This record gives sequence, C-alpha cells and structure tokens, in this order.
Amino acid sequence: MISSLRPASLALVAGLLAGPVAAAPCSDTGANYESWKPQMAQEAAAVGVGQRGIAALMGTSYSSRTIAADRNQKSFKYSLDKFMQVRGSETIVKQGRARKAKSPDLYAALERRYGVPAGVLLAIHGMETGFGNFMGDTNVVSAIATLAYDCRRSDFFTPHLLAALVLVDRGSISTASVGAKHGEIGHTQFLPGNALTYGVDGNGDGRVDLTNLTDALASTANFLAAKGWQPGLGYQPGEPNFAVIREWNAASVYQQAIAIMGQRIDR
Repeated sequence: MISSLRPASLALVAGLLAGPVAAAPCSDTGANYESWKPQMAQEAAAVGVGQRGIAALMGTSYSSRTIAADRNQKSFKYSLDKFMQVRGSETIVKQGRARKAKSPDLYAALERRYGVPAGVLLAIHGMETGFGNFMGDTNVVSAIATLAYDCRRSDFFTPHLLAALVLVDRGSISTASVGAKHGEIGHTQFLPGNALTYGVDGNGDGRVDLTNLTDALASTANFLAAKGWQPGLGYQPGEPNFAVIREWNAASVYQQAIAIMGQRIDR
C-alpha cells in the first residue's frame, strides 16, 4: 500500500513553503552563523517546530563545502552534448534498461498509479545518485541551515530548513543524516520541503524513507504527478509532459537530458 502525508501535514508544509517566514538576518560569510542560530530557532519555534528540531538546528555547523558547491555549479553551463557526456548518459541508459528489465512489476505498478513511465524515473535516479551509489556525504541539517543563513538564496532555502527540522521532529531524518551538498535527501535527492510534501510510503512499512528505493521512486512519481503529469502523453521538448520535467530541475540541459535518456530507456 502506498500512503502519503496526512492532510494536517500538508497544511503545515504549505505554511512553511509559503514564505518568507523568517526574519533572522542572512550573511555572506560564516562569521555570524553562531549568533544567527538562536534567532532562527525562535522563528522555527513560532511556526511549530518542536524541541527535537530546534536542538538539531542549534547543533548545526556552518558548511563551507556547501557554500563552495553552491558557487561552483559549472556543469549547468555546458552544452547539452557536453553535459550528457560528463554525466555519463550512455551508462545511465544501459543501467536503466537493465534495472527496468530486472524489476518490471515495480515500474509497471508505479506507472499505473502515477502515470509516469519507467524511463523518466530511471533517468532521474541515474542522474541524481548513479542509481543510489552515491547519495551524498554532507550533513543534511547543517547544509540546509547554511543555505538558509547565506544571503544568496535565503528566502528559497529557509522554508526547506523549517521542513528539515519538522522531519527531524518526526524521526524521518536525524541530526546524523547525510545527503548532497545542498541538503537533498535520498535516491532521487529531494529537498526537505519536497520530501515533506510529496514523500510517500511506497513499500508499505508505515514510514517514508527516501533512502529506501521503493519509497524514493514512488515519491518521485508522486511529485511529477502532482505537478501535472499527463499519463500517456509525450515528455520531449514541446510535448505536454516536458513542462513537468522542468519542475524537477531548473537547468535546461538537465531537463533535456532526463527527456532524452528516459525515452531511450523506454524503447
């Protein structure tokens, strides 16, 4: 059975992501991070974050590696051909076809429920973490707190920080959880706010765990369906579902790569 968040949870998430919700001052350096944390903690408590979440925030440290990664996203400036080469598109397609052949029932069930074909899910899985081979090595809460503190995109990341603290409150992640440099979680790298909103229990064990493959794939399909995926329609540039792929990642080369690899996997 695949279950999702309760309506009350969705209402909370909607409030967190409505933003801007925090008045704690941002900074372009890490110098004021320790004095920022208690101010951010007050804002978090005001929107309902509990003691565990607040303690997680107070235990974070400024992540210079996250800031370095945020300032150095060069691959999105490549041409499409160069981007596909750097990301290993041939390997992703080959492994994606093999994974689809190995678990046809899983991908068929996901397509029946959400309308999203296997190729798209596998292309995303391959692009994001090499099919789960590397889901990150950065502390999730520290990374997302650092980005909320940093002035460059504070308004965007502050709601995701609050969502991460709620996930800690609920036991979905812990203060030791690791992910990508920007705080993304699991096989397909959900930001915390999206994990809270679109995460589903794909394997029926009663919890949403995006480091579990079935939960992660179901959550990814649920995200795309919620963004307007139309079953049976195309997803190449100019086709109806390409607009939904654009919701997954803002970089045009990334969007095109998912579409191309997904189509090749599904052939």
